[in-house]
Amino acid sequence: MNEKIKLREAMSIGIGGMVGGGIFAVLGLAVSLAQGGTPVAFLIAGILALITSYSYVKLSMTYPDRGGTVKFINQGFGKSVFSGGMNNLLWISYIIMLSLYASAFGSYAPNLLEISNRTADFHIYASAIIILATAINYYSIKVVGQIESYAVIIKLIILLSFILLGIYGLFGNPNLSQLSFENWETPLKLTTGGMVIFVAYEGFELIANAAPDIENPKINIPKAYYYSVIFVILLYVIIAAVTVGSIPFKEIATAQDYVLAAAAKPMLGTTGFTIITIAALISTFSAINASLYGGSRVSYEIAQDDELPHHLTSLLWNQPIGLLITAVATLAIANLLKLESLSTAGSVGFLSIFAIVNFVGFKLHAEINGNRIIPLTGFLLCLTAVLVLIQQQYLSNKVGVIVAISIIFSCFLLEWIYKKTKITIK
Repeated sequence: MNEKIKLREAMSIGIGGMVGGGIFAVLGLAVSLAQGGTPVAFLIAGILALITSYSYVKLSMTYPDRGGTVKFINQGFGKSVFSGGMNNLLWISYIIMLSLYASAFGSYAPNLLEISNRTADFHIYASAIIILATAINYYSIKVVGQIESYAVIIKLIILLSFILLGIYGLFGNPNLSQLSFENWETPLKLTTGGMVIFVAYEGFELIANAAPDIENPKINIPKAYYYSVIFVILLYVIIAAVTVGSIPFKEIATAQDYVLAAAAKPMLGTTGFTIITIAALISTFSAINASLYGGSRVSYEIAQDDELPHHLTSLLWNQPIGLLITAVATLAIANLLKLESLSTAGSVGFLSIFAIVNFVGFKLHAEINGNRIIPLTGFLLCLTAVLVLIQQQYLSNKVGVIVAISIIFSCFLLEWIYKKTKITIK
């Protein structure tokens, strides 16, 4: 019999999923897009995550399943080409997220130890961490869980310390004026900034996979989702404010890929820079570790539902073959795409998935005993966010948009070919 997951552990899953590598990877990018309005951009993205969590709460309580999002989409649309395409998109979005975390690791690690030059070091570190995490996943899933539980505590202690010291350091800091209203970007750009960094919030959906094992589900499932999302919104908004108020925009732009470490330097000098760098490495490593497992589980669930070839349920050594495919694809993407393209593609993928989950919440509102307006609002907002993000980013980040659209198209095309081939063989 499985041991039940208590509220604190369920919240740790959500918080750990969100405060993975996301904040370390996308904070500099957020400032480049939203400038002084960066805290508002994080708030906009957070509100969208909070609205979407309502659909997840209702669906998790009615259809508790380790397949999580995969189960919800199939429940709403049956096992069709559409649901298969969306579930494939979920798997690919996991791979994009993994690449983003590896990219963040590759950007922070050379601050501790340079091997060659910054470009070469990035590729060496990003590749090495993916290979190490894959080896750990093959060695023992239990070890993955232990690393994640310790990492959540370590990164939260360091980030909360950063906030407390940062707030203290803001008094009398001349850069505090950067947060003033005249330094904010336009509302449209703030929204775009929020949508590009939406990937920093996607991890709350991992609670859905744990739903069957959560103790006292009627009370603890809603609390786990809402408490973890609200906590992370507050955490991100304050971190963004402290960062923008601590160092000049020029310095933020120079250190865009490791901006949190740069923001710690005025407070604690080289020691602060090193501590935040270590926190970033622990966070991104634990996020890669957990997401590799999550990604391989998604491919396994999709194959079990016969929306991908059944061969993906096969074991290679002691893990589903999807683990190796996920790791190899992550290695390729992390070394090929730049951070902004990864963030855009990941956000488009997860916003599209969340739009569909919200639509399922709206469609099945009677079965899940839910409100119709909240999921419908979530669906329309997520859909609008995808369109705004694609339109705005196309002007400045064409590669990211082309990658995102190509991925979505490929997911549905491959599902259609697979379903067609199956019918022909029968």
